[in-house]
Amino acid sequence: MAFKEERIRKITNLYYSRPDIQKAIYEFSKNREICPRYFEGFGKRPDSFQYPRDVFEMVKKGATSFNCSEELWEDPMKIVTGMSEEQANQLRIGWDLIIDIDSRYIDYSKICAEIIFNFLKFHRIKNFGVKFSGAKGFHIIVPWKAFPKEVNGVQTKNMFPEWPRIIIEYIIEQTKKQLIEKISDIERPNKYVKNFQASKEVMPDIILVSPRHLFRMPYSLHEKTALASVVIDAEQISKFDLKDADPLKAEAKNFIPNAKEGEASEFLIQALDWHRENYGRIESSAKSKNTEEFKPINLGEISDKNFPDSIKKILDGISDGKKRALFILTNFFRSIGMERNELEKRIYDWNSKNNPPLKEGYIKSHLIWDYKKKIVLPPNYDKDYYAGIGIIPTPEEIRYKNPVSYFVKKTLRNKNREKEE
Repeated sequence: MAFKEERIRKITNLYYSRPDIQKAIYEFSKNREICPRYFEGFGKRPDSFQYPRDVFEMVKKGATSFNCSEELWEDPMKIVTGMSEEQANQLRIGWDLIIDIDSRYIDYSKICAEIIFNFLKFHRIKNFGVKFSGAKGFHIIVPWKAFPKEVNGVQTKNMFPEWPRIIIEYIIEQTKKQLIEKISDIERPNKYVKNFQASKEVMPDIILVSPRHLFRMPYSLHEKTALASVVIDAEQISKFDLKDADPLKAEAKNFIPNAKEGEASEFLIQALDWHRENYGRIESSAKSKNTEEFKPINLGEISDKNFPDSIKKILDGISDGKKRALFILTNFFRSIGMERNELEKRIYDWNSKNNPPLKEGYIKSHLIWDYKKKIVLPPNYDKDYYAGIGIIPTPEEIRYKNPVSYFVKKTLRNKNREKEE
């Protein structure tokens, strides 16, 4: 640890003293909450730069890197920890979509980035920015200017983090198959063997889409690698090498592209439609779909003994696929009519058993976001959600198709047996 700190501190003064680097960081910081990092610890929040030279002034006080918000604020210094949603909406003027790609291997991240570039272009988004994360991944930005300011009477600026999350989910689901194919091709030439696990490690990170979450600013250094978060030309990403992020050779470029007004309008609407079709309606029969809101089931006292085995296994704690598991659990608990206080207690208890647990901030953000949506059933057993986290449903579970159906049948069966006895 001491060696890493010594290495990065040797170059901070030299690197951040460059006027072009100060300007690049300052220009990107406008209307954003910023927070300096002092190697291991973070500075006060909220904070902001008034002038480009403020960057170097913080470095002279020990700052090694700089982070900033995805959200754009009328005045970042008016942000108050714990402010209400209404207060945040009044202060927020917009948000950029940040797609965070990270992996143990830079080659995986490159593949994922190129697939997402093509996906954005398919949706007629030509102007997006790309930068190196500083470690083994990339950040892609679709600027606020590209999004419609209103959709069906709803102000887009007020739909953070809900709508950016939906967009990220849309990207993940639409590109997942291609990503698995590409990564498997470079790992195993045998086309019959696919590396499903590798794709999960490099999928865009939804944690980044949460209120006041910060990400590394362009041209900020990275404490662990001492590399700079340099801006890259999308067409050149396949040729990118870690040595291109050498801070002493970094060339300052603009991370935010000159997007066209409303360029991402169709993209946002398609993502919202996709989400509504997949999560806003439930199966009413094998042949048709019911668009009515799903009403939670009320069968009286909820007993864990009636839970499906797959749910019980998840509740024992898992090491992989925790975000998917959280999605399954919250939908299951809400669908069976569990009270919110009880639901949240169970979720936090479950998370304490995970290895490692999800960050508490992510859990909190997910629950707030989930309770703003209509109640939907958890995924059916024939979806890859369960196998993807190492849970294999039993034949009995599969017969009932969905965890909620299983719970209802077993609860009613046990109630009838108790009456008979």
